[in-house]
Amino acid sequence: MKTSPSGPARLPAVEALRSGPLPPNLLPDTAATTADGHLSMGGCDVTELVAEFGTPLFVYDEAHLRARCREAVAAFGEGVAYATKAFLCLAMARLVHEEGLHLDVASGGELFVARQAGVPGDRIVLHGNNKSLDELRQAMGEGVGRIVVDSFDELDRLERLHAEGYGPTKVLLRITPGVEAHTHEYISTGQDDSKFGFGLRSGAAGQAVERAGSSDAIELVGIHAHIGSQVFVAESFAKAAEALAPFVAPLGLPEVSLGGGLGVAYVEGEKAPTITEWAEYVIGAARRAGITGTIVAEPGRSIAAAAAITVYRVGTVKDLPGIRRYVAVDGGYGDNPRPVLYGSDYTSFDPSRVGAARPERARVVGKHCESGDVIVRDAPLPSALAVGDLLATPVTGAYGHGMGSNYNKVLRPPVVFAADGDARLVVRRETNEDLVRRDCL
Repeated sequence: MKTSPSGPARLPAVEALRSGPLPPNLLPDTAATTADGHLSMGGCDVTELVAEFGTPLFVYDEAHLRARCREAVAAFGEGVAYATKAFLCLAMARLVHEEGLHLDVASGGELFVARQAGVPGDRIVLHGNNKSLDELRQAMGEGVGRIVVDSFDELDRLERLHAEGYGPTKVLLRITPGVEAHTHEYISTGQDDSKFGFGLRSGAAGQAVERAGSSDAIELVGIHAHIGSQVFVAESFAKAAEALAPFVAPLGLPEVSLGGGLGVAYVEGEKAPTITEWAEYVIGAARRAGITGTIVAEPGRSIAAAAAITVYRVGTVKDLPGIRRYVAVDGGYGDNPRPVLYGSDYTSFDPSRVGAARPERARVVGKHCESGDVIVRDAPLPSALAVGDLLATPVTGAYGHGMGSNYNKVLRPPVVFAADGDARLVVRRETNEDLVRRDCL
C-alpha cells in the first residue's frame, strides 16, 4: 500500500478558499500527493486502500494520532487523559496507552474496551452523569485510577459498594462552574442548567466536598470541571478557572482537571489553537486565578478528529433546476451524525484528484431514509463529479465511528490505520450476519 515509486510530494500551500484545492491544514500530518495526483496518507495511496477495503471507509493517519498524543503529554504532563468518546477501538486504546496518556471512559462499555486493549485499570478515569451500581462495581473491581463523581446518588452508591468491601475510591468531584461556552447548546456543559456535576452557585458543590471529605468510602483527590466541546474561545476556559478558583484554591487538593473541549478546524477558513497553546492558556489562567494543584485535561477531538478522512463513493447525482444539485454517497449519518445533531459543517474533495479546484456546488447527502441525512450542506466539488467517483470528507476522526448507527440496517464502515507505507485493518466492515447476531426469535 505504498505510494508511487517517485514518492509523495507535500501538498502545496493554498489559500483557504472553498473553490480552490483543499487547504492542507484540514488533512492529516502525513498527507501528500502521489505522482498520479492521488491523496496519500501514512505513505498509502487512498485510492488503493479503497480498492482493498471498499467504501465507506475511515482512514486514520497513525503518525498524526501519535504526534497529538505526545504533544498532549508534553503540554500537560502525567495525568492527561484521552477522552475515548471521541474515537475508541482496541487499536486506539492501545496506541493512546503506548504514548503515555491515561484513558477517560464514560461507560462500562468503554471501560471494557480499554481493559481488553491491555490498559491497566490505574490508567483509566471513569466519567458519566448516571453511572449504575454495576458500572461502579466493574470500575472498582478493575482498579480504576479515578472516578469523577457527578451526583449525590453516586456518592450513595460508592458508600454502598464500600460496605460490600470495595474501596476506598480515589474521586474527583465534577463541579459545574456556571460558565457559558461559545458552542452548540447540546455540547455545552458548564452552565448552571446542566445535567452534569454539582452546581457551584447552588451550593451543591460545597455540600459534595463536605460529604466526600467525611466519607470512609472516598478518597477525595481533586476537582473536575468541563465547560463544553468544540470551544474556540480561549477566554471561556479562563472564565472557568476564575469561577472555580475561590472554591478550589482553599481546598488544597492535589489535582484539578479542567476537562477537554478544545475545538478543531473542520472547514476552510477555520483555525483552532494547538494542544500546546491550549495547555499554556489553561494552565496559565488557573495559576493566575490561584489554583495550585496539578492541572490536567482530557483532550479527545483535538487528538483524533484531523487524523482521519472518510471516503465514500458517489451513487446518484440529481439536479433540481433552479434549486440545487444533490450528490448521494454510500454512507450518511450512520457514519457521521454530527451534521444532523449539531448542524456541523464539513467540506469535501475527490481523493483521486486531491489538488483539483472545486468550483462546483452541491448538497452531499447519504443513503438513509431521512431528508436530514446531510453530510455537507454546501459542498465544494471538483468539475464533472460523476456516479462512481470517490468523495472524501476530512476531519472525521472524532465522533463519526463512535456515534455511528445501523439505521436502515446500513452496515457500519471499517477503520484502517495507515503508517509507514502499510495499512492495517483495526475495525472490520460489518456484515449482514452482524445485523441479526443479537436477535432472538
